[in-house]
Amino acid sequence: MSYLKFDKQQLVNLEYSLQREFLRTNRAGSYSSSTLAGCNTRKYHGLLVTQLNELDGGRHVLLSSLDETVIQHDAEFNLGIHKFPGDHYEPRGHKYLRDIEFNKISKLTYRVGGVILSRERILVEKEEQLLIRYTLEDAHSPTTLRFKPFLAFRNVHTLSKANMFANTRFVPVENGIKMRLYEGYPFLHMQFSKEVDFVPVPDWYFNIEYMKEQKRGYEFQEDLFVPGYFELPIKKGESIVFSASTAEEKPSGFKRRFTNETKKRTPRDSFSNSLLNSAQQFLCMRDDGDDIIAGYPWYESIPRQTFLAINGILLRQGNMKTYESILKTHTKRLKDGLFPKYVGAGESDYDAADAPLLFFASVQELNDYVEKKELWEKYGPTMKKILANYRKGTRFNIHMQDNGLIHAKAENVALTWMDAYVEGKPVTPRGGLAVEINALWYNAVSYALELAEIAGDHAFVEEWKDIPEKIAASFQETFWCDDEEYLADYVDGDYKDWSVRPNMLFAAWLSYSPLSREQKKAVISRVKNELLTTSGLRSLSPKNQEYLGICDGDLSARSLAMHQGTVYPFFIGPFVKAYIGIHKMGGMSFVKNIMESFEEEMTEHCIGTLSEMYDGNPPHEARGAVSQAWNVGSILSAISFLDNYEE
Repeated sequence: MSYLKFDKQQLVNLEYSLQREFLRTNRAGSYSSSTLAGCNTRKYHGLLVTQLNELDGGRHVLLSSLDETVIQHDAEFNLGIHKFPGDHYEPRGHKYLRDIEFNKISKLTYRVGGVILSRERILVEKEEQLLIRYTLEDAHSPTTLRFKPFLAFRNVHTLSKANMFANTRFVPVENGIKMRLYEGYPFLHMQFSKEVDFVPVPDWYFNIEYMKEQKRGYEFQEDLFVPGYFELPIKKGESIVFSASTAEEKPSGFKRRFTNETKKRTPRDSFSNSLLNSAQQFLCMRDDGDDIIAGYPWYESIPRQTFLAINGILLRQGNMKTYESILKTHTKRLKDGLFPKYVGAGESDYDAADAPLLFFASVQELNDYVEKKELWEKYGPTMKKILANYRKGTRFNIHMQDNGLIHAKAENVALTWMDAYVEGKPVTPRGGLAVEINALWYNAVSYALELAEIAGDHAFVEEWKDIPEKIAASFQETFWCDDEEYLADYVDGDYKDWSVRPNMLFAAWLSYSPLSREQKKAVISRVKNELLTTSGLRSLSPKNQEYLGICDGDLSARSLAMHQGTVYPFFIGPFVKAYIGIHKMGGMSFVKNIMESFEEEMTEHCIGTLSEMYDGNPPHEARGAVSQAWNVGSILSAISFLDNYEE
């Protein structure tokens, strides 16, 4: 029985079903995504969206959608749905939707008169192949199924338009056809598990609309190419499998592969298992090693987010091998003591002052699994490079001051996680001494010294042994406010920014902290009282005159609001650990209530996962990417932490 429940009466209501999306990925950077109703509302939606490294390194929508039609007694019932201008939906196949289940995979059930047809989708792991299993659960007359594929063949960030250059010719393959609209793309093979008739009726469908893009201020109309349709008979109780793949496959193996792939998936029979199912979808195998996709549908790898997500995504599930493999992948990318801001299609600069210091926190999570001497042997060389570069100075004027604190400031460059831009300028620049970077710096130096002492690296210990005390004293003097009992967000010269933001939480959460217990308690209390919501921590206190409680509108409006009050769930993991660190078992009931508040999100927005961010104002509407790794990882880490703490 699925843990995820939906109101069956509301499934035919577009306001309900279009706001809920599904997502499946394949660990190769590709995915399949749409809404419960099957109507694409984003340009990023598609049944087969593939990572094409040979083309431009980006993701491309090959198969946008597949319309199914049930035929009985010459009567046709189309189960598809597309939005056209004038708020016009055609066909309106959602009205036949009767049930939906999300366990290991999704199962939708349609009823047309006496016909009951179910549909299940799955992406094959590490291969560019989508499998859809159709089962005729009930029928009292001979039944035929018709399938009409809508093709795009374009990058996820663009839209397709009807043109004379598209190659509309098809090539027959076993139980299907293959097509390639444009040079440079792989062929899309559309095949069935049994013999099928293909009827060529090539045509463009004009002005299909994506309402989410329209709302976000982007171009939102697209033309899609339909080469014709497939038809085949189906008997009561029979299952057939459709395959869309970049390689020709053997149809005789489709049913077996579908079953085998389903067995690999984690059942979504609880809150934590739903998140585990989601967590597995962020894992990705790149040419240079294992990695974590930051979020779907438009993000690739973001090192700072990887280091905050990796514990919940992998280690708490006992997958230490992949955990260390991902750390190894990132160490190869280190340059001048810095990691790139992002990894993927296109060039990235190294403007992420927090990412290298978060690397230390990721290694710290291995303390319970690997001998510390071995950790120093494995990761000590990388740690030394990072610390040495930060001490002497590296790119973007990142350097250690005489007082031991890290200064990071470059004109018109956002060097922290608050990196939204408007017209080329950071919305929250935070240049100078940022509180979380210096909390991370203190933790990094202290932890490296701990490992070096155990490993007998006397030269390193001698070089760095006096630094932590200097950092701690300067941190207190620079950031702490005795009267208000909380930390400044950043200090730039004589200016101190006293905005109440979640960044100060790092100083209360990390294993090594420059704060006293009472100071930690005061910081946590301030965060709890002004920033905590049912969806995470606000990025700015509502008491601040710069606070923006809704992150909506065009790109500029969203960028202005992203870090001025918008809520981020990834802070919940650090908050829970810091809170229990102070309140012990007495705080257990409170933090469990926080965790329970996330359960409702499992059947909202993107099923079984957590969105990138949420409005600061209730009801905390989901915004941004529909599934974000550091949010899922943070909640899983908190759940595991609480379970272990109680034991």
